[in-house]
Amino acid sequence: MKDFKKLLLAALLGGGVSAGIVKVFEKPAVTKIETVDGNYARSAIYTKDAEGNLIPIDFTATAEKVTGAVVHIKSTSVSSTSNREMEMFEFFFNDPFFDNQRPFQRKPMPRVGTGSGVIIDEKGHIVTNNHVIKDADEVEVSLTDGRTFKATVVGTDPTTDLAVIKIKAENLPYLKFYNSDNVKVGEWVLAVGNPFNLNSTVTAGIVSAKARNINIVRENFAIEAFIQTDAAINPGNSGGALVNLNGDLIGINTAIASPTGAYSGYGFAVPSNLVAKVVEDILQYGVVQRGFLGVQLQNVDGKIAKEKDLAVTNGALVAKVMDNSAAEKAGIKENDVILEVDGKKTNNVSEVQEIIGRKRPGDEVKVKVNREGKEREFKVVLRNQEGKAEKVAKSDSKDLQSLLGAKLEAIDEKTAKKLGIQGGIKVTELGNGKLRRNTNMREGFIITKVDKKPVKTLKDLEKALEKAEGGVMLEGIYEDIDGTFFYAFGL
Repeated sequence: MKDFKKLLLAALLGGGVSAGIVKVFEKPAVTKIETVDGNYARSAIYTKDAEGNLIPIDFTATAEKVTGAVVHIKSTSVSSTSNREMEMFEFFFNDPFFDNQRPFQRKPMPRVGTGSGVIIDEKGHIVTNNHVIKDADEVEVSLTDGRTFKATVVGTDPTTDLAVIKIKAENLPYLKFYNSDNVKVGEWVLAVGNPFNLNSTVTAGIVSAKARNINIVRENFAIEAFIQTDAAINPGNSGGALVNLNGDLIGINTAIASPTGAYSGYGFAVPSNLVAKVVEDILQYGVVQRGFLGVQLQNVDGKIAKEKDLAVTNGALVAKVMDNSAAEKAGIKENDVILEVDGKKTNNVSEVQEIIGRKRPGDEVKVKVNREGKEREFKVVLRNQEGKAEKVAKSDSKDLQSLLGAKLEAIDEKTAKKLGIQGGIKVTELGNGKLRRNTNMREGFIITKVDKKPVKTLKDLEKALEKAEGGVMLEGIYEDIDGTFFYAFGL
């Protein structure tokens, strides 16, 4: 009994016992969690700078520099269905008393689209895609610091799918433009934007190709010479930045090539040199100044070279020369193959279009062609769309037609007399705009009055709309339908 008590006491006091006896109150082992400060990762990939020096590839500094200058854009448009009776009722009886007396009126249905934009100066000018803000009644810009602003549209260029908007803010971070002619296939790039409303998303890739034409811009005289990249670009990236490793802007992300509508390998950006020219024109002239050669071009390949008996297998074939065009005046002929423009080699039509697209009416360019196996160079003075070698003034009528989403022209005296009216403005074509979205007007409508005041010319219409506040009532006729029609919409 005494021996047992000694054994128990030894166990309780932590004393040693013979083999096979377990220590009853031994303390459990404690695991210590250690932490370290700093990032010990090192870049494992190197590239060469412009001087040929090896530099590590590090996306973190570039991403930090760029993200603050890329914004989220929300564009809202209001579409409504209406009929002639509702429009007249609303115009003449716009009173809260009648709000519940119009069961046939459908409430406007807002449509919201999102995209990205790039701040290009500290005063709040932002470049984006035209399709991001097209037909928008309201444009809202959100910055990475959480602030939001209502934006105004400064100008657009559907032929390059670019637009400039502005917010009232100062001392903003912005990106500098890089010479996109110096961008090389294979160099690293980052795409920054807001895909699927995932703000400030950064993806990395390389430049896969240059001067790509994918026939996505459905406009007359469209220019497509995209920088192609495999950096992931998705819906919502439109209008965002494509930058080099220094964080300089080399392109505006615009489109993707995908069978599903989402990223599947390739994205496309408008090159920065073309963007810069469009932006400068909008800010300086109020309208993009386009210089035209006045030719129809076709890509040259081995098959075309054999069919046309050409001496070269690449370049841009002059398929047709327009009458009284810049090319005709300079001496360029059909079946000439354009090899260079201003000393820059042009292997295809897109490269010719991009270089000419960066010029203005009145600019002189040197065009080298291959004609029947011999190279010849021509000095060409570019002309505007009307065939004149001078810059065009900002056209209020173009702004008006863009606002209404319609092509308009004043009818002549003979037509007016035939219809028994003093004059009017004919809607020759309806596109996406206020008239199509907010009325059931059809092409051929002749506007004779705005808010009950007669209009005979486009200038009359411009002045009438400038004076209008809130809503507008258009009155007019159709040549093939009896009666007077009324269409109302909000400005």
